[in-house]
Amino acid sequence: MKIIIAETDDAIQQAFQVRTTVFVEEQHVPAEEELDEHDKSAIHFVGFEGDQPIAASRLRFVESYGKLERICVLHEFRGKSYGKEIILAMEEVIKENGYTKAKLNAQTHAETFYQKLGYETVSGEFMDAGIPHVTMIKQQL
Repeated sequence: MKIIIAETDDAIQQAFQVRTTVFVEEQHVPAEEELDEHDKSAIHFVGFEGDQPIAASRLRFVESYGKLERICVLHEFRGKSYGKEIILAMEEVIKENGYTKAKLNAQTHAETFYQKLGYETVSGEFMDAGIPHVTMIKQQL
């Protein structure tokens, strides 16, 4: 998978397309919750297989953390380590910006996936867009 930072309107729209497919269509998150005010200031990532956008995420810097958000891979491309690849790319950008910690809100079904990447659960379960989540932190990148 080739991963880019979306710097053009077209690339950002490709990220939004993947996110809409996964979160709005597949997981039934309301569109107005999925695409929000943080999209304007976030760094967007898009993963491609050939010319097809198949993965997306966004990164924001909040307090002393890089905050990983909206991490998703199209259903038919899961199980190929693409989620891990996009997270590693995000962590590199966090380090390049002088941060050493990462934080994310994980859907509970993905908690083990993030634990394998070094994230520790630091909250109890909570609901976000009708989906159970936990907050996870990686203390040292």
